[in-house]
Amino acid sequence: MRKFLIFLFSLMNRVKILTPLQTTSKIILGIDPGIVLMGYGLIRITGKQVILIDMGVLKLPVKKDNYERLRLIHLKVQELVIKYNPTEFAIEAPFFGKNVQSMLKLGRAQGVAIASAMNTGIPVTEYSPKKVKQSITGKGDADKEQVWQMLQRLIVIDENILRQLDASDALAVALCHHFHNSSPVKLARPKAKIPAKKKNNAWQKFILSNPGRIIKKAL
Repeated sequence: MRKFLIFLFSLMNRVKILTPLQTTSKIILGIDPGIVLMGYGLIRITGKQVILIDMGVLKLPVKKDNYERLRLIHLKVQELVIKYNPTEFAIEAPFFGKNVQSMLKLGRAQGVAIASAMNTGIPVTEYSPKKVKQSITGKGDADKEQVWQMLQRLIVIDENILRQLDASDALAVALCHHFHNSSPVKLARPKAKIPAKKKNNAWQKFILSNPGRIIKKAL
């Protein structure tokens, strides 16, 4: 019996040693919001490997009113969440343009997408267009074509996947989120400027303390 217990104990230790280390992975859903086209891109992060899961564009019917488009955005985001079960959600912030009405509509589209993700408990992060371009290409003023070309170098993308610049923008948002979280840059707080101490004027102090010892020179 004793020999059997010793053998069993040694076998359990072997199993622990031979068990491969589990590599944590996460899925990021990136969204490029729009009132006519909404791009989406999903990537899986396993260790240091970035794998493309899916990317595409939701084409919103122009003839439909704005509320119907918002409903379709909500349904699409929910569909992606249910299908791929992403662990994190990243979205591009609306740019500040001159057309107030377009800004308002775009802001609503973004808000609906964010609400759809938050409703499922997924953490949401927002990035400015300049931040996304800077993270992918190193230039905050890069165009869509430059972003797409750089994505092809950073992620293995199947040749059968057609180039869809709105989808690639969403993919860039997801990758930007990955870069931002994997290499956090701790910003040092600016040191408060200590006001310079006023130099003590010994002579002035002496005069104030000993007014009787001052001899006024006659003119």
